Amino acid sequence: MPSLSSDGVETVRVAIESAGALDRPKLVVPEGTMPEGIVRIEADESTYHAPVEVGLDGEYELRGLYDNARLAREGGGENRLAEWVESAGLEAGRSALLDVVVEGEQYGLRAPGERAVYDIAETPDDSLASIAEDLDG
Repeated sequence: MPSLSSDGVETVRVAIESAGALDRPKLVVPEGTMPEGIVRIEADESTYHAPVEVGLDGEYELRGLYDNARLAREGGGENRLAEWVESAGLEAGRSALLDVVVEGEQYGLRAPGERAVYDIAETPDDSLASIAEDLDG
């Protein structure tokens, strides 16, 4: 499996903000950085899936990290974003770095000043992807 260092990919700064009555963290992502939908996120040597949504104010938001794509789609299971923010020593009002590993599919999340190496995920070929979409549909 090929890998990439965070030094060799496009990196954007994302804002960490509090959301909702429980002040859970969310990441505000610059428009055009990620597509709306489910993306793969590498953080602290773990692989997560995250729903990217457009908020009421028109900003792109990442409000959760989930263990698989199904949980990210359904919003079920444990949301690991707060856990990651805390373990990275970050909080609302600060920023994190988002690395574009494979545009539109795979991203990396890290604290400012940290480096990471990402394994590039194999993407299924088009025929397998279309079968999976038919089964999900």
